[in-house]
Amino acid sequence: MAGDAQDIPRLELEAVIGFNGHVFSGLRVHPDREHIIYPLGCTVILKSLKDGKQEFLHGHTNNVSCVTVSKSGRYIASGQVTFMGFKADLIIWDYEKRAIHARFQLHKAKVEGLAFSPRDKYLVSLGGQDDGSIVVWNIENKEAICGSPASAHSAGHCLTIEYSNHSDDIFISAGNGTVRVWELDLPNRKIRPTECQTGQLKRIVKFASNPECGLADRDDSVFYCGTTSGDIMKVNLKTCLLSSCGPIKQKFSKGVNTMRVLKSGDVLVGSGDGMFTLCSGSNFKTIKKVQLEGGVTSIAVRGEGHQFFAGTEAAQIYRFGCTDFKEELISTSHNSAVKDVAFPFGSSELFATCSKDDIRVWHAETCKELLRISVPNMTCNALDFMTDGRSIISAWNDGKIRVFGPETGRALLVIHSAHSMGVTAIAGTRSCTRIVSGGGEGQVRVWELLQGYYRLVETMKEHKATVTCIKIKSNDKECVTASSDGACIIWDLVRFVRNQMVLANTLFRSVCYHPEEYQIITSGTDRKIGYWEVYDGSAIRELEGSLSGAINGMHISQDGQHFVTGGDEKLVKVWDYSEGVVTHVGLGHSGSVTSVKICYNNRSIVSISADGAVLRWRYPHPSSS
Repeated sequence: MAGDAQDIPRLELEAVIGFNGHVFSGLRVHPDREHIIYPLGCTVILKSLKDGKQEFLHGHTNNVSCVTVSKSGRYIASGQVTFMGFKADLIIWDYEKRAIHARFQLHKAKVEGLAFSPRDKYLVSLGGQDDGSIVVWNIENKEAICGSPASAHSAGHCLTIEYSNHSDDIFISAGNGTVRVWELDLPNRKIRPTECQTGQLKRIVKFASNPECGLADRDDSVFYCGTTSGDIMKVNLKTCLLSSCGPIKQKFSKGVNTMRVLKSGDVLVGSGDGMFTLCSGSNFKTIKKVQLEGGVTSIAVRGEGHQFFAGTEAAQIYRFGCTDFKEELISTSHNSAVKDVAFPFGSSELFATCSKDDIRVWHAETCKELLRISVPNMTCNALDFMTDGRSIISAWNDGKIRVFGPETGRALLVIHSAHSMGVTAIAGTRSCTRIVSGGGEGQVRVWELLQGYYRLVETMKEHKATVTCIKIKSNDKECVTASSDGACIIWDLVRFVRNQMVLANTLFRSVCYHPEEYQIITSGTDRKIGYWEVYDGSAIRELEGSLSGAINGMHISQDGQHFVTGGDEKLVKVWDYSEGVVTHVGLGHSGSVTSVKICYNNRSIVSISADGAVLRWRYPHPSSS
């Protein structure tokens, strides 16, 4: 019943909130000055700077580890990671066609870095530490010319690679105790390295995968290397000798992650402590600096250097003007797994997501972050909007239930020690006076919210393991809870006793009431979707919901005719409720889908995943009203 994803209509992807800030130099500006390019999971995203429209390059089978753009802008290249013992894909994309130009497989486990030659003739690729080789590819013929181990046996791993600015035959590699200048000997199909002499200086050069900071100087006589020690080495390209190293006193804290040499000769430096610095090219003294959130991992220059962009580990993208050097936050996203998503009751304009450290409220149409509620070092497992829209209720791994105002983000109420092993599921009643919560120890608790304080009404102890999902009936007199112990229990919320119990050989992850509330559907780790009678708990039917992996999230449309699922298969599926068949499939996630919701006006679906992405899809069955 899961169907073959090939012949089922595709869901239309409308927008993606997400940026992988851990990929060094992953953020690029295309030479057309109109688009920025960055990775998210196994997708490369092209985003228009004019209208924010996104396009997606799908082709990688695992997380993208490096991205680069050719000087002419004709090609984009991206490499990925893969499992140990397998070969990692390297893809060259045709920018105009937005299609794959060539796909290569040679490096084991990971492609660490990529660089195009200045005239788009060759692409040089560097394998990760399990591979340790450099390969030169002919772009036109789509074949490998030659390869070589990246560093000598006596030196450490090579971490970065960069082409010379003027010659198609010269490129630079650097890493742990190694800086090399390579020359391509095309007739003999060989690349010959010359080791750069740095004297007493022992450094780990880290100017990340296809770095800006290894960027050769304008006249190609020197190049710069940023190190983990927080200094910059200037090396002569012709003599392969170290010409200078600085700054001498005030080093860059937590190392130089990325660099960019401007036409003026000044250098932009992004360091691990989040400092974005403009410094002099001669002595590396700081001219201007700005503190950003998260370590700076990418710097991209637009045009002649009148504008530049910085990407950080906190998954934020900033824009700077050259003259005022003021930061403008243009994109934010989660930098760890997103745990839950919720729409306010009856509204489709906003939605909230939660993950480690914070809850964020987004504007659905523009995907702009409206509010961030931070609770450092804690993870929010689940959240919900109260029906009146006056509060967000949230479940946290420190065992507390926190209630926030949705406009100000102010904490309205904290229920301490709500559950002993973390709060894992939460739901609010329609009357807005009670909360039902589930914990890691398997207890279900009902709380009454009073003006400024709370009262524990009842504790229901039947589940033997983590409560994963709670749904309350519209009359507030009944609820259903799903648990990892293989049971779904329908509770009476008046007498606080069990009405019915559904048992299956699975770890239940999600449960939903049909809008008419006479049936429930469940999903879990056995990849099955179960339909059950609420009245007597009997099984009605069972669907094969996924070809591989658990189904983590599920939601039914307002009319009860369709439902959506998402899980470890990384697909979002829309199902016909009565027929039990898949009507549409959404491909776009590169991590396990953790939850999925249909908005109230039946226009879009929002799905979230373990790689920090939030995706908005066009709902294929809009309501006729």
